[in-house]
Amino acid sequence: MATLELSIAEKLKQLYQLQLIDSQIDQIAILKGELPMEVSDLEDEIIGLETRVNKLAANLEDLEGEVSRHTGNLKEAEALIERYEKQTDNVKNDREYNALQKELEIQKLEIQLSEKKSGEIKGIIANKEETLKATQERFDQKKKDLDIKKVELEKIIEKTVKDTEKLIKKSDRAKKKIDERLLKAYLKVRTAYRNGLGVVTVERDSCGGCFNQIPPQVQLEIGMRKKVIACEHCGRVLVDNNILNAEPVESNE
Repeated sequence: MATLELSIAEKLKQLYQLQLIDSQIDQIAILKGELPMEVSDLEDEIIGLETRVNKLAANLEDLEGEVSRHTGNLKEAEALIERYEKQTDNVKNDREYNALQKELEIQKLEIQLSEKKSGEIKGIIANKEETLKATQERFDQKKKDLDIKKVELEKIIEKTVKDTEKLIKKSDRAKKKIDERLLKAYLKVRTAYRNGLGVVTVERDSCGGCFNQIPPQVQLEIGMRKKVIACEHCGRVLVDNNILNAEPVESNE
């Protein structure tokens, strides 16, 4: 029974056509540039800053509570001093007088301690308020930066989404026509390099991917399109510049 089998030349042609389609998809990704990554990084940074702002605010609230507690202790000590001083006017003996003087001394020490602690905490509060202010300002700026980046990215996506969808569908259709082993090798090499090139032409006697020189005999074999030849340096499939003009060859089996 007669069957149509694609020649190596036609298989290479199909593979190179797929590369051209995929390269167009890659170009759109390049157009987006680092924006998706920048947006993601900004979102992560904003989450971190928001957490820091909340922790600082909670910490300040706790510190303010400590100041209030020391202020309350101070007022209580002052009230006790006032009471003990009045009581000294009515003491009946030295024992009562000495006891009151001891209580007065204790409350005065309590006032000194409360004032010291309160002052120290107020200093910490002042520093934390500065840190909170700086963190909040940074948070607000990052939010503005994120909004700008998102608008830029949305415009690019809106502009290219239809083209991308068409190219992806075109790429999927092209993949279905390609020999499974050849496609698998192409995808493996393509994903190994940032420029996404798995099939390249010979340019100025060199590999169009890694730019290493290709021997004349190998170039001749590439031009004959009788077998699949990969660059010995980078593993990319090599094709000649006229590969798109390759005609399908029928083979009877």
